[in-house]
Amino acid sequence: MDDRKLAILRAIVTDYVSSQEAVGSRALVERHNLKVSPATVRNDMAALEEEGYITQPHTSAGRIPTDKGYRLFVDRLASIKPLSAAEKRAISAFMAGAVDIDDVVLRTVRLLAQITRQVAMVQYPTLSSAVLRHVEVVRLSAERGLLISVNSLGRVDQRHVDLGEASEERVEEVRQRLNGLVVGATSSQAVERLATALEEFPPETRPLASTLIATLLELLSADPSTRVVVGGVPNLTRFGESFETSVKPVLEALEEQVVLLRLLGDISTADDVVVRIGQENPYEPLQTTSVVGSTYGPDHSVWATMGIVGPTRMDYPSTIASVRAVARYVGRILAEG
Repeated sequence: MDDRKLAILRAIVTDYVSSQEAVGSRALVERHNLKVSPATVRNDMAALEEEGYITQPHTSAGRIPTDKGYRLFVDRLASIKPLSAAEKRAISAFMAGAVDIDDVVLRTVRLLAQITRQVAMVQYPTLSSAVLRHVEVVRLSAERGLLISVNSLGRVDQRHVDLGEASEERVEEVRQRLNGLVVGATSSQAVERLATALEEFPPETRPLASTLIATLLELLSADPSTRVVVGGVPNLTRFGESFETSVKPVLEALEEQVVLLRLLGDISTADDVVVRIGQENPYEPLQTTSVVGSTYGPDHSVWATMGIVGPTRMDYPSTIASVRAVARYVGRILAEG
């Protein structure tokens, strides 16, 4: 595509995203310094329509971009406008003080939904890169207790356990041995160690050790990376008229964890922000939407993915910049944690 047609396509996308109205040739000439006559613009618009980049929703209306047009627009973005210093400070202030991984994920979802005004999705980071920091056993009553594990991402898991008639000294002895086995190990390493660890405990501690090991194995086997947290769903109501069909299928799809994981799945192999537009989405009810996503993790390693869902008529440069900035900031937070 020559530069002039590309400039006209960019102008159509920009105006349509801003005004929500089909764009005519006269409006393009008046609003943009295209340096050509309205007749030339009309000819180029006709060519763009014939090539499938724009379409005419009504006979007397102007043109609107198609999925193909949005794709070319995104692919030819010369640069992504960086966030301002004020925007960066706002992200930092919003995320400051997060106390654990659950808090980080919830704050990230709210932040993404606020700054993009779209529906935000954040996948829990996988624990394969995290290591266990501490195992604690808290007695709640004569025979009941609470087993608590804490990892390097700040995630805290707990489960009730039956301590039987074990004394405080025996509980402490088993707790110390458990810490010696698993602290500094990843979840998978800890599982391997615990699977054959019972024989290493003195015979008199094995009944309690067996109970605590089984409970700890249950905690370690739960993989939070299969969870996706969604926020900002009410933002979809602003775009009800932007969807070719009812917004209801979109809302229903956003309630399905498997669908969300599938949407975010192919993002995990990319080095930068990924944009899936309309028909490029694998799940039919979401083919009237666009997904903008990115991986996040320390030092550019991949722990999980995050992104937004919205109508194809969105401000792509701003959305891409926001998703990229938040993903990088959260990655730094987790690396420092």
